[in-house]
Amino acid sequence: MRPQDVIRKKRDGQSLSRDEIDFFVAGVTSGRIADYQVSALLMAIYLNGMDAAEQQALTEAMLNSGNILDFSDIPKPKADKHSTGGVGDKTSIIIAPLVAACGVGVPMISGRGLGHTGGTLDKLESIPGYRVSLSAAEFKQVLERVGYAMAGQTAELAPADKKMYALRDATATVEAIPLIVASIISKKAAAGLDAMIIDVKVGNGAFMREESRATELAHALVSTGNSCGIKTRALLTDMNQPLGRAVGNSLEVEECIRLLRGEAAEAAQPVLDLSLELSAHMLWLANVDQTTEAAHERLRGVLDSGKALECLQRNIEAQGGDPRVCDDPATFLPLVSETIKVESPRSGFITRVDTTEIGHAIAAIGGGRVRIEDTIDPTVGFTSELKIGDRVKAGETIGVVYCADSAAAQEAARRIQVAYDVGDEPPAEDLQLVKEVINE
Repeated sequence: MRPQDVIRKKRDGQSLSRDEIDFFVAGVTSGRIADYQVSALLMAIYLNGMDAAEQQALTEAMLNSGNILDFSDIPKPKADKHSTGGVGDKTSIIIAPLVAACGVGVPMISGRGLGHTGGTLDKLESIPGYRVSLSAAEFKQVLERVGYAMAGQTAELAPADKKMYALRDATATVEAIPLIVASIISKKAAAGLDAMIIDVKVGNGAFMREESRATELAHALVSTGNSCGIKTRALLTDMNQPLGRAVGNSLEVEECIRLLRGEAAEAAQPVLDLSLELSAHMLWLANVDQTTEAAHERLRGVLDSGKALECLQRNIEAQGGDPRVCDDPATFLPLVSETIKVESPRSGFITRVDTTEIGHAIAAIGGGRVRIEDTIDPTVGFTSELKIGDRVKAGETIGVVYCADSAAAQEAARRIQVAYDVGDEPPAEDLQLVKEVINE
């Protein structure tokens, strides 16, 4: 069997056998198949798709390309959450300590920023000293000690996905549903989960802009997750504007800490609302509570008592970070005082936000990656003061760009100003944060 034979078959729209998929994934893992050949197959899959059998085979091949973590000796249910990515999407930083404080183990394998979206690992690394590169032994030790651990993929954990994930970004094949499903489920299954909640973003700031495509992805994720032995549920959630107030790594971490402390601005409330909703479904899937209503009550208890904040603080310390950031985030996070206001060009109502453009604008000044090897600047970002439906006056501040480079900040502010549409009338419909719950 040769790589080009597999590529040709998928290029021509035919279904690949399990043996062909296993052969190709093994070649990716060992390095025997060149990057340009992997890229060619990724594009062929993007263009021609995969049927359910191919998708399952690809997921299992990627899962079995490395080690599978075993946490069976930890006497508590294990659950995790995954998001398909958005702008200002920072819920993992809140969900992990919330759910862990309720007695569930959360072995969270997270990713870097992809395209216009931020990555949980990049956000966490803005905390001074925080380590996301943990060995399997260290990861398990933190999980046992704190209740949750957050780290990136190791070379041993779904290594085929690690290679393909990077190439998907570089080859504009990120949106291919079979590749998204195989990437997410192979990583999560390798973490030894009992249950998983998936936040599928939909809207102009999501990879899946159309609700029909997002629904298709959600069903594929739930079906494949359940087939791999993980109790899985998906929520379709809105990404037609940044989630919460902050966009940018340090600013988003600060927002999460302030939410856990009960100090956040009103504009950040959707982050907490969504975090609680996703966490409630995790507790239900993990059989901690029999209803999501009971789970919400339990979560409110650990939030209001400070136990969730304490859990975050213990995790930061266990992973090498400075725990004082939880007491005074503005002092211990890398933030800048240099700002540029984004002002409304006219009076009216915010009718639409080009969320992807906001993500790209912040990425362009250092908040994201253009190339895989680029370094993130944790200090840059944007805070939005107004949401869709809000009334605005000409010259009123829509938001603020944070950046030490004045010229770069001015350009980001110009791009973000154009990303906000202001009309004479408010939108006809209110946006729903959670659109649908998908169980199969």
